[in-house]
Amino acid sequence: MDTLRVLVVDDEPGMCLGAQRVLRRHVVRLPDLGLEAGFETDTAGTMAAARERLGRERYDLVILDYKLPDGSGLDLLREIRSIRLDLLVIMITAFASLEVAVSATRNGAFDFLSKPFGPEELESVVTKAARALVIERRARRLEEERRKTRLQFLSVLAHELKAPIGAVEGILKLLEQRVLGNEVSAYDAQIRRALARLEGMRKLIFDLLDLTRIEAGERHREIQRVDVADVARAAIDNVSAEAAWRHITVRLHADGPVPMTADRSELEIILNNLLTNAVKYNRDGGRVEVRLAREGDRVRIEVEDTGIGMTPAETAKLFQEFSRIRNEKTRHISGSGLGLSTVKKLAQLYGGDVAVSSEPDVGSTFTVTLTDAAAPSADASAGAPLPRSP
Repeated sequence: MDTLRVLVVDDEPGMCLGAQRVLRRHVVRLPDLGLEAGFETDTAGTMAAARERLGRERYDLVILDYKLPDGSGLDLLREIRSIRLDLLVIMITAFASLEVAVSATRNGAFDFLSKPFGPEELESVVTKAARALVIERRARRLEEERRKTRLQFLSVLAHELKAPIGAVEGILKLLEQRVLGNEVSAYDAQIRRALARLEGMRKLIFDLLDLTRIEAGERHREIQRVDVADVARAAIDNVSAEAAWRHITVRLHADGPVPMTADRSELEIILNNLLTNAVKYNRDGGRVEVRLAREGDRVRIEVEDTGIGMTPAETAKLFQEFSRIRNEKTRHISGSGLGLSTVKKLAQLYGGDVAVSSEPDVGSTFTVTLTDAAAPSADASAGAPLPRSP
């Protein structure tokens, strides 16, 4: 159970002691916010004593009397607002008036208690304040997380685009200055490099769009019956040129069709990302094994490679946004660091998840589980084991 700290500022000792007794036994339970909290209460009889307390202690709520021996509670309220203390203030007064209410509200008071008040009134206003405080703090925390994410996004985007833009610019200057002569064919290799860099930037943009739409729930989905094996074959075709150039064998293992009710393009994103990585981070002459199986109302996708592999520390941060494994083996391999985080979000969208097992210099195996968007059909091969490669 959490503890909320309260400072009661009033020159009447009896009122302070009474508030302490009420709050000592009061527990706020807010199941919708996951909060259960008790209270720890301190007291101050003057503005000077309250300032001293607030200067050295951290409080969540201040119950503040409007009329104090050494000044007005409104002055202390203004001070609290000016130094932006992370707390809520409840004003108490025997001289309640519209002018006082308006002035206190303008200066940041959360609520009022008029003397005399009973335990139930105190408990009620404190419970409301606790709810508002939790919501306000969580909103600030979310905004701070969003701010950090935006800064991280801009930093990574600038870093990822700086190198390819510089490379394309350099190649265009070669062409402009005719460094290699006037024969167009002399520039073929540089043109291919520029096109590869542009393709990398295009993929980064598409990855960002996919991730943003998925997170915002704004991606248009067409849920229909899909053969995951057919999607896998198309994904294998997409990487076949690079795999052939590097003599990497890519094989699909599936006992016939693997039916699933899903959005085909989402399955394409998952399989394209897994297979692209399996080839990109593989060794020349290596293998990629793609295994599919239907297990009840779930589909399991397994992509195994014989690539560079990863350490446990590297796999622990693999599915975070903008996370890329950077070491001597990967420094020449381009990528946005968004593909696997997108795979994870899509898997979770289907009530599933993604996991990885890996060993440096041996390879990695990614396993994605997805729940069918509809009840399993009669032709689904429920419980079929994943076929193993020889």
